[in-house]
Amino acid sequence: MNTTPTSPYLTFGREKWATLRQSEPMTLSEEEIVNLKGINDELSISEIRDTYLPLSRLLNNYVNSTISRQEAMMRFLNERLQKIPFIIGIAGSVSVGKSMFARVLQALLSRWKENYSVALVTTDGFLYPNAVLEDKGIMSKKGFPESYDVHHILQFLSSVKSGKQNVQAPKYSHLIYDIVPHEYIKISPQPDILIFEGLNVLQNQADYPRKGKAATFVSDYLDFSIYVDADDDLLESWFLARFMKLWITAFNDPGSYFHSFTKLSEDEATTMALSVWREINRKNLHQNILPTRERANLILHKGADHKMDYVKLRK
Repeated sequence: MNTTPTSPYLTFGREKWATLRQSEPMTLSEEEIVNLKGINDELSISEIRDTYLPLSRLLNNYVNSTISRQEAMMRFLNERLQKIPFIIGIAGSVSVGKSMFARVLQALLSRWKENYSVALVTTDGFLYPNAVLEDKGIMSKKGFPESYDVHHILQFLSSVKSGKQNVQAPKYSHLIYDIVPHEYIKISPQPDILIFEGLNVLQNQADYPRKGKAATFVSDYLDFSIYVDADDDLLESWFLARFMKLWITAFNDPGSYFHSFTKLSEDEATTMALSVWREINRKNLHQNILPTRERANLILHKGADHKMDYVKLRK
């Protein structure tokens, strides 16, 4: 563990972090790990053991502590205990592997001895529909803060945090690259833990200045937040690899929004992917996502092959 007097974080190298697993059991089989992987994702038993199990143990402590605090408050107020879900926010760049990270965490957390129910929702469903983005003239900024229905996100999180049951989230399809009309993900009936994953979940009022009145933001509803980090050159290479994998697989589906891309040559597709990364995703990363990193309770940094090389935990 390394830290400096001026840093708000404790820093753990991979080897030191792995020791914090202690007796946290391995509850995932090799087959389950394969099923949790996404396009071009790297995931191994050793990565689960060294990275995710210590994190699972840490989060178990946070969740149980929060529940105990809620119980003590209700006893003090002579009120009936109401279940209030613990919300974990996961942020980071496009192509860093947030989605797989969230799925693995959900699988591990749902197998704690407490038998907590764990829901997973991504911010994709809260993007404005493509027709709205086109009307606003910001289709090329899909994924930027202005492309999200922030009011809808806040309504959703407020409902979850108020203890409301059967809350619904909009459904997004990566095949059609759009919101699926009249279809929803039901958070049923009420989770103990909600994992909320997306590009900009750590943004707050400073990122959306409003004159004359205070505002609430996604970060206000998070009980614990994680930023999945990696260097720019790795993010770019991972994005290109994933794009080209999709180019020869999912894009070939006639229903895919990107089906026309299959008519490009390999060189043309590579050039387009590089342009998308540098002109859209990298700009969004540096303008809007990366500046929120130090708001996270935990920063998990990835090196080559998507392997964690260090973790920073807020003191």
